[in-house]
Amino acid sequence: MENTTEIRKKRVLSMIQPTGMFTLGNYLGALKNFVALQDDYECVYALADLHAITVRQEPAAFRKNTLSAYAMMLALGIDPEKSIFFIQSQVPQHAQLAWVLNCHTQFGELSRMTQFKDKSAKHADNINAGLFTYPCLMAADILLYNADYVPIGADQKQHLELARNVAERFNGLYSPTFVVPEGLIPKTGARIMSLQDPTKKMSKSDENTAGFITMLDTPDQIMKKFKRAVTDSEACVRYAEGKDGINNLMGIYSCITGKSYEEIEKEFEGHGYGDFKTAVGEAVVAELGPIQKRYNELIRDKAYLEKCYSEAAPRAEAIARRTLQKVMKKVGYLPQKG
Repeated sequence: MENTTEIRKKRVLSMIQPTGMFTLGNYLGALKNFVALQDDYECVYALADLHAITVRQEPAAFRKNTLSAYAMMLALGIDPEKSIFFIQSQVPQHAQLAWVLNCHTQFGELSRMTQFKDKSAKHADNINAGLFTYPCLMAADILLYNADYVPIGADQKQHLELARNVAERFNGLYSPTFVVPEGLIPKTGARIMSLQDPTKKMSKSDENTAGFITMLDTPDQIMKKFKRAVTDSEACVRYAEGKDGINNLMGIYSCITGKSYEEIEKEFEGHGYGDFKTAVGEAVVAELGPIQKRYNELIRDKAYLEKCYSEAAPRAEAIARRTLQKVMKKVGYLPQKG
């Protein structure tokens, strides 16, 4: 039973798309931090499967990827008792509020979204309306749960700013309704770059599979990819401008071991890049091993996974419904009876 004498923890909301296995970049940049946040905040997490269809999905693969992503999040340490961890499409209020927010968001605001421009260029044969308006759905995701904080990376600041603007606009028109969320910059974590082109973010959509590590890569695959990682000709392990490849490897090693860049430089003083790449690869293998073991147990237990997400959706919907009812009333919709 909830202890009502405790001060309410601040609420954090974060969602991730289930479009293929997560990468090491997803893990070190965000997901590892999701687990840590559960101790200090009331966490609401979800798989953003409504967002996923802005890019055409093959239905059977989509279902498989969603289940796989759910199992991986649990394997990472998302605790369905501590946190609400649901699947977005199972809470219809997301789509309902998104429509209302579409009508309170200006065309010009959406046309300035850099991710729309990037994704339109990548998917020129399918520039659909959802691709243009999905920041409104993202705003609905956040505002439905009165989230105090949203963990963000550099590429998500623009979307959070839009959610804040829409919330403030709605509050100004109809009286205070939404909590205006703030960004939460993770204490730990890094922007992990491609192992083959360290000027670009690590991405599972990279055509060069040697550029990214997935959470289910085997130890052999991981070691091979790190040994082939792009570096430079200096052969000195130090963090410096122009050393993008080594800076990236140092970031990965630092995230996993907790060592500072200065400590890493001392550890590998007098060693070549071969030794350093091996050490980074071994650290990643050791980090992912227990996660992969737990994932393999969970993905075989479909009944448990179904129980978790089936119980989470009503918990999420209970919060979302209250917010949506307030919104509908303030906009002027007739109340639904029964």
